[in-house]
Amino acid sequence: MNLFSLLAASEMSATAVATSILTLIAGIGIFLIACKMMSANLEALSSNKLKALFAKTSKSKLIGVGIGTVTTAAIQSSGATTVMVIGFVNAGIMTLAQAATIIFGANIGTTVTGQIVALGLFGADTISTTVIFSAFAGVGACIILFSKKDVLQKIGGILAGFGMLFVALGMMSGSMESFANLDSVKMFLATVKNPLLLVLIGAILTAIIQSSSVMTSLAITMVFTGLINLDQGIYLTLGSNIGSCAVAIIAGIGSSTNAKRTALIHLIFNIAGVAVFMLVGMIMREASHKTVTFGYLFAKMFPNALNTQMAMFHTIFNVVTVILILPLTNVLVKFVSKIIPDKKTKEDENAPHLYFIDEHLLSTPPIAVQQTKNEIVNMAEIAMRNFTLSCDIVCTLDFGQIETFRNNENQLNFLNKELVRFIIKLSKIEMSDADHMYLSSALHTITDLERIGDYAENIVEYAEKMTAADENFSEDAISEIRDMQLLIDELYQKVMKAYVNRDRASLREANQIEEKIDDFTSKMQQGHIRRMDEGVCTSDIGAQYMSLASNAERVADHFINVAKSIKVYSVKTK
Repeated sequence: MNLFSLLAASEMSATAVATSILTLIAGIGIFLIACKMMSANLEALSSNKLKALFAKTSKSKLIGVGIGTVTTAAIQSSGATTVMVIGFVNAGIMTLAQAATIIFGANIGTTVTGQIVALGLFGADTISTTVIFSAFAGVGACIILFSKKDVLQKIGGILAGFGMLFVALGMMSGSMESFANLDSVKMFLATVKNPLLLVLIGAILTAIIQSSSVMTSLAITMVFTGLINLDQGIYLTLGSNIGSCAVAIIAGIGSSTNAKRTALIHLIFNIAGVAVFMLVGMIMREASHKTVTFGYLFAKMFPNALNTQMAMFHTIFNVVTVILILPLTNVLVKFVSKIIPDKKTKEDENAPHLYFIDEHLLSTPPIAVQQTKNEIVNMAEIAMRNFTLSCDIVCTLDFGQIETFRNNENQLNFLNKELVRFIIKLSKIEMSDADHMYLSSALHTITDLERIGDYAENIVEYAEKMTAADENFSEDAISEIRDMQLLIDELYQKVMKAYVNRDRASLREANQIEEKIDDFTSKMQQGHIRRMDEGVCTSDIGAQYMSLASNAERVADHFINVAKSIKVYSVKTK
């Protein structure tokens, strides 16, 4: 017999009331920890597959809904899925329309938790499913304690989290039964019948708890224990859908314009669904003289199963809302784009910024690692562009592109700082050994690319000094610089192929080109010494040229370091 059933009688003591409240808080706490535990371990096991899933969003709205549903059902958190999606939009991984369909699916996926809770409330006359499933917590804990394999420990974490969900459910259900026996509570709840007020209460509580799963589970247990009726539970659940948007809104604050639009789509979607169902509910009540309500319909559809009635309403509500809103996705995207317009100015476009990474990606480490790599590839492209610009400027002494050069240099310095900061944060999160090894090598790669930018800056300074002294390189010197530039461009192409694809064949080719560059820069220096001896070039110009040749060799060294980093992170970990 449940502990709280022993408190029965007609009235509860102050001690018993306090005990019930504390038990409820404890149950909510365990429920949240269990969800987090399941989410973290499921995500760690499946995030590479989730990354592949997200890549398939393409143009199909149904695929997006399916991905959102599967992802949320897997990680047991629509909030986590929504934050993930906002991060992807912010980093430019997916379009606003793709993000919208995934969020629609997330609302369906989150109903799985309600179905699990409903399942746990069966078995009054036998061993209850709550007790059976609670035992998984012990099984999972044993696996975590006694297994040394990372995969098994994650499986143990999933099982332990799953079991803890039912431990929490038992505690919440017990506390609800206790309150159900309190006449003052019954009288108070009997007065709260206004659907709009119930929706508001559900929204506020969910926003505070930041978990629609907890609110829905509480509503199911409150209905099951008789604390509230089915209609009251249904409207509390509707409110929880609106309250769940708080997570997305918080995630959207301080993010890109499209990320804010994504959060707004989530809010509009849920408010629209709730509004439609409340309108339908009002029409049914008025047409039937308050006889036919959602509670009445679902009681008829699923007789003698209060827990299932609530869970099925939650699922049907979200499925129907998706069916209604999905065809209007493009209209919704245009609508939020008008509400939150682009505010880009010329200064904004030139301001340093991140292209691929975003703080919200930290919730999905494998995807964050991939996006970090994309950001580094982008940094390499900027570094190479600036080196090319520096060679053009020093050969022509034309400073028409100097503003572009300075903007690129500012971007490189910004990326150097922000990438390091992001990688340090990301490295503290649990991930595969291979990803940890990559991030370790990435810190060195970033430094190499930043140094390439510095050497390009040196070359521009040589051009400025020559312009001030009204001097320039000879035609032979310029021809050698152009040949060297072509060699470094060829090296860059091989280096990036090796880096992006972890291609060791390209690394070997890059090494061969780098050796050619070493030989060529040596010949550049020897040739220029000969020209100075012949009086073709002055000693001042000679000093600039010798430094330029040395800088070019250093640029090649740093590029080859980028390619060599694949020797570290491409090693297969056991």
